[in-house]
Amino acid sequence: MEFALATRRGHVGTVVKVVGDLDMSTTPRLRDGLLEVVESGARVVVVDLTDVGFMDSSGLGALVVAYKEMRARDGWLGLAGVRPAVRKVLSITSVDRVIESFDTVQDAEEASPPAS
Repeated sequence: MEFALATRRGHVGTVVKVVGDLDMSTTPRLRDGLLEVVESGARVVVVDLTDVGFMDSSGLGALVVAYKEMRARDGWLGLAGVRPAVRKVLSITSVDRVIESFDTVQDAEEASPPAS
């Protein structure tokens, strides 16, 4: 599956749709895309991982960095559509205890704090 990243306005904040595997070759695009969203002033970000079948430690690191950047700016970042293989990586590293995961983008948006 070809890697792609798309950003759109969601109901509450910004949705970042990721398609393809997150590994050392694709993670820089994710990192740059998330940094751009954060620096644009987004207060609520949902990363849609529905179409991500694999994620290595570099992808995990990019999500953690984006999460920390959002927190430093009093923002919120959540994950949506996390598939079992990716959920396992989040669980093994205990990142799932820090970054909230939801079944759907809608669920994540409903659980997010109101954007101000």
